[in-house]
Amino acid sequence: MSLVTPERRTASPPHRIWNPQAECMETDLRRALQLELLREQVARMNRHCPYYAAKMQAAGIRPQEVQCLEDVARLPFTTKEDLRDHYPYGIFAVPLREVVRLHASTGTTGKPTVVGYTRQDMENWTEVVARFLVAGGLSDEDIVQIAFGYGLFTGGFGLHYGAERVGATVIPASSGNTERQIMILRDFGSTALVCTPTYAVYLAEALPRHGVDPSSLNLRVGFFGGEFWSEPIREKIQSLLGIVATDNYGLSEVVGPGVCGECLERRGMHIAEDHFLVEVVDPQTLAPLPDGETGEVVITTLTKQANPAIRYRTRDISRIVPGACACGRTTRRLARVTGRTDDMLIIRGVNVFPSQIEHVLLQFREAEPHYLLVVTREKGLDHLEVRVEVSQELFSDRMRRLWEIREALQQKIDNTLGVRAKLTLVEPGSLERFTGKAKRVLDLRNAPNGEQS
Repeated sequence: MSLVTPERRTASPPHRIWNPQAECMETDLRRALQLELLREQVARMNRHCPYYAAKMQAAGIRPQEVQCLEDVARLPFTTKEDLRDHYPYGIFAVPLREVVRLHASTGTTGKPTVVGYTRQDMENWTEVVARFLVAGGLSDEDIVQIAFGYGLFTGGFGLHYGAERVGATVIPASSGNTERQIMILRDFGSTALVCTPTYAVYLAEALPRHGVDPSSLNLRVGFFGGEFWSEPIREKIQSLLGIVATDNYGLSEVVGPGVCGECLERRGMHIAEDHFLVEVVDPQTLAPLPDGETGEVVITTLTKQANPAIRYRTRDISRIVPGACACGRTTRRLARVTGRTDDMLIIRGVNVFPSQIEHVLLQFREAEPHYLLVVTREKGLDHLEVRVEVSQELFSDRMRRLWEIREALQQKIDNTLGVRAKLTLVEPGSLERFTGKAKRVLDLRNAPNGEQS
């Protein structure tokens, strides 16, 4: 197996490249490498993982029949349910003695999904995280404050080791305790912030309440992931904190953070294609879609040893960005994730995504990026309520102005969703804040009192 290894790790701003050999490889060479790695991975899993061997046999494909990259579409999908059904180690492809790290999902909707890492897996994980950190502007002169949790969640550790590999000073602040986070930002001179975009907004709003002027901090860059976020949210974070904010993407089932991340062009996230084969498929037919079309992201791990994944259905919605990037990297790019197929609400036969609501709200300067969708059922009909925080200025303004904004928002939401929603404007700070992934939907339809008379 011919893995790409770093050769030179110095370049001039604004587009420093951590691993030019891997990130700037000619397309034909990259595709040849991916095919080589895919064939080896499929053959190895057929030998060492009975679960995948059985799935490939049921799909009627043998490892030697994978002759081109397009043949990946003949391989069976893997889902989160598959991982839970074989909890905890049923899909591992190496003996447990070769596993040096275990992580797991939160398991809020069932058994957690357990993932393992060999020493080589840890090395590869650190490498791909270092790539997107450097692409987003990190250097060995930075002080990185990581406000992700450090438990079984992969985010904290993934960013930690990647930042250390770059040579930055790492502060493992972990999640929560906003007062302490602000103290660290101020006293330790943090120049880079790592957290969810939701928490970045919350932290920025909390600074003035603690007597801290954001412009007095040393922050200059931020690396945000763990949930979908929109371009207006990026602009809000950059405006409030005075930083350059970049997006990155990953999930524990395939590695954690590191599948892809933005460069300073911020026109799509560069995929670590020597480690991951990324497809976008139609969520209904599961047929592969061409670059540029939106669908469900599917990932095959090309180098993962402990628990490889073939065609893992992420449920995340995105598209491949066509064309070349001005930064000089030649890898394909994944557009920002706009939502999840399992986040979709069906209200009276109409598909509704939280991201649609956010897009509307952020067109109104009077609305804050804090909202909650509440779904109930009354006499057999579903009802959607959108609770939105408004700015302090508007909340304190004349009732007439508040009414005008409410009517404009109501019309825009109804036109966007194609279904009538009840809009409730609430005072600033009244909706719950989150230090991790934000919870945007409260679905009461299956709750004991969800059906109202």
